[in-house]
Amino acid sequence: QVQLVESGGGLVQAGGSLRLSCAASGRTFSTLVMSWFRQAPGKEREFVAAINWSGGSTYYADSVKGRFTISRDNAKNTVYLEMNSLKPEDTAVYYCAGRRGSRLRAEVSEYDYWGQGAQVTVSS
Repeated sequence: QVQLVESGGGLVQAGGSLRLSCAASGRTFSTLVMSWFRQAPGKEREFVAAINWSGGSTYYADSVKGRFTISRDNAKNTVYLEMNSLKPEDTAVYYCAGRRGSRLRAEVSEYDYWGQGAQVTVSS
């Protein structure tokens, strides 16, 4: 079993930056595809970014491409989301997720493990 705990959320002005971290327990972290999703009030949870086990392959939603960067440190069992040029529409609860297997997937149903979420609020 893998447990995921997000940190680093908060309130930031538009144009600012934040870095989210997701710490994982368990020895299988380095074999998992790790992703970030987000959910705004009244909306469905949506894919943000994914990274493969080695960090050598990444995949981004069009809405964040060029502004957000996903990375991981397997020695620390941690995945990160660096968010730059933040916009008010980025406001959401951000979730870390992990899936067994090697493919980078954007569907919520493909993920086996979820964190509790971290609030990110971007003011205009």
